[in-house]
Amino acid sequence: MERGLFLVLPLFLGLLQQGRGGPLEVEPRERVVVVAVGGSVQLTCRLDCAGPRAASVQWRGLDTSLGAVQSGAGSSVLSVRNASLSTAGTRVCVGSCGNLTFQQTVKLLVFAFPDQLTVSPVALVAGLDKEVACTAHNVTPADPDALSLSLLLGDRELEGVQALGRDEEEEPQEGEDVLFRVTERWLLPPLGTPAPSALHCQATMRLPGLQLSHRQPIPVLHNPPSPKPPVMTSLEATLDQGSTHSPPSPGKPGNSSTGPCLPEIHRSPVPGGLELLCEAACGPGVAVRWTQAPGDLAAYARREAGAQAWLSVLWAACNPEGWFQCRLDPGGQKASLYVVPEICFPLTSEALWTGSLVLGLLFLVFLTYRLWKCRWARQLLGSSALPGPN
Repeated sequence: MERGLFLVLPLFLGLLQQGRGGPLEVEPRERVVVVAVGGSVQLTCRLDCAGPRAASVQWRGLDTSLGAVQSGAGSSVLSVRNASLSTAGTRVCVGSCGNLTFQQTVKLLVFAFPDQLTVSPVALVAGLDKEVACTAHNVTPADPDALSLSLLLGDRELEGVQALGRDEEEEPQEGEDVLFRVTERWLLPPLGTPAPSALHCQATMRLPGLQLSHRQPIPVLHNPPSPKPPVMTSLEATLDQGSTHSPPSPGKPGNSSTGPCLPEIHRSPVPGGLELLCEAACGPGVAVRWTQAPGDLAAYARREAGAQAWLSVLWAACNPEGWFQCRLDPGGQKASLYVVPEICFPLTSEALWTGSLVLGLLFLVFLTYRLWKCRWARQLLGSSALPGPN
């Protein structure tokens, strides 16, 4: 009796295991299927029944965005087109042969990984720059297990580099999809002599059955550039973060159709000076602020209001020439402008001497008038005190 139970029990367990999904086939075979935002994918489920019984196969979803389903005898095809983040989730294929029911589950994972890398600074000066930051825009998922940022020398990671931190922030979006901006910063080691011609920031997305990478070069300048523009009376603007060749994500607003949102500096002449305006047309949720000015930033009149910030430069104040810089938050993108004062009215020694002479003459005239007035008053008093004739 006991020997008979030992023979029947493995057969019974085998039937249970087959009933959970043995003959049910799903293409592709991976339990996690990856698709990019805006992409398409097709899942096919098949079931063959032994004997004359016809198989019934149907896709089911755990949410409302199941996709387009076409079912026939023994098969069911689920098609997902123009995938969005709401498309992600679990799909279940259920098939039956008579009284036996089988099922297979597939997890649909939607990701976003456009070629939108920016670096700061856009170029390194050998021996001067000590830190570098790299930002991947409009990505998801953003966790370190899926998205990694690294600094490369050639095809290998730069040795001796020290990670300073990682920031993950939501990108401003008009649609329902939530995409992220991921920034990683490093402290650079000595680059050696001679320094390499360039470093590279590399972003890598690792998902089940998929690995993608994008690179952004960071040129290394061996000779620091001149701090003054070639035309001393002109104003030149530079952007500290670029990668303007990358296309924006679908539906993402911005001030450039070829790259991520960047701040801009505009100048307007005003009586006696210049007014600088830093602004970023990036939609809601951003702010700009002034971070650098020749001399002391606190010496300038400033006003900040969200995505706009103003700064006044007065020629009469004789502010030193140099770079003005503003920063976009969140993101850290910067814009810079070099300003040379066109007019200045310094108080020279000659002007001081002339002013002192005029003040001295005025004081002398005032003193002479007072003495004359006092003498005249005394004469009047003396003449009135004389006795009259008897």
